[in-house]
Amino acid sequence: MKILAIESSCDETAIAILEGNGNSLKLKKDAVYSQIDIHKKYGGVVPEVAARKHVETVIPLIDSTLGKNKLKGVDYVAVTSGPGLVTSLILGMATAKTLAFANKLPLVAVNHMEGHVYSNWLSNKELVKDSQKYFPALILVVSGGHTELVLMKGHNQYQLLGQTLDDAVGEAYDKVAKLLELGYPGGPIVSQLAEQGDEEAYDFPRPMMDKPNYDFSFSGLKTAVLYTLEKKKKINKQDINNICASFQTAATEVLVKKTIKAAQEYNVKSIMVAGGVSANKNLKVVLAKQTKEIGLPFFYPDLKYTGDNAAMIATAAYYNILSKQDNILKGQDIFDLEPKSNWQLSKNKI
Repeated sequence: MKILAIESSCDETAIAILEGNGNSLKLKKDAVYSQIDIHKKYGGVVPEVAARKHVETVIPLIDSTLGKNKLKGVDYVAVTSGPGLVTSLILGMATAKTLAFANKLPLVAVNHMEGHVYSNWLSNKELVKDSQKYFPALILVVSGGHTELVLMKGHNQYQLLGQTLDDAVGEAYDKVAKLLELGYPGGPIVSQLAEQGDEEAYDFPRPMMDKPNYDFSFSGLKTAVLYTLEKKKKINKQDINNICASFQTAATEVLVKKTIKAAQEYNVKSIMVAGGVSANKNLKVVLAKQTKEIGLPFFYPDLKYTGDNAAMIATAAYYNILSKQDNILKGQDIFDLEPKSNWQLSKNKI
């Protein structure tokens, strides 16, 4: 089975071709055009600018990636249909609809966050070889727009256990970076500076860490950083490093403690992390250590698959097809598909 996938949910335009055969996945093509440098001067993603750039890049990217053969041998077209920026989603979806309909191929509508979940399958062959061995799995989904604990009972079967009530953890990282005037994207810069700081220099709060539920809150942690900066008349380089380290430690402690607690309560067989913040080295190290202490396998995606990419969308589509999900459209029904900017993973229906 060969799948062409398109991803355009935010500020990356991505194309991939994946071949799946039973317990084997082979990525044949994988290309990503990033707009990070374009949005740096704005301090964040500007939806209108992102959409215009998708218009300029999606067809040239397809042409350069697929070459003369284009869709030869392709059995399905897959596309991110949400969540994301509506203006960005529309561009990728319109392209995928056209390709699918013109070539009489089925179209698979893929949840972007499910794509992040399946980036673990791209990166860990043991999951592809024997997925059932690791179900139910607990997924910590962490990105600029999401912070969720999700129980994955099987392929394409999800139960939301908890989520952020305000800022996502990735958003908190970016806001702290902005407070410290570190530039955009802020998360990687905060993490890098944290390695040179003292994590005990500031006693920042751990919001909701000891609450009995699995919800999160990071706005108070971000505000604590703001108040710390307001109290200090001058701030030097080491102060910045210490603030980054103390902030990161607080955020990580909340995420890890709730993840481990949920894993034990729901008697899962594995723990995984997914989303852009899964690139955070500190989070992976601490979570791996504590997962090992409770005797569970821990999976995380390769660094190149932590950001938005089409390879993960193709992988999610593959397992949707195998599971015979109802998000596979044919013929004229393809044009009924609309973007779902707030599509929840636990409500994975189109």
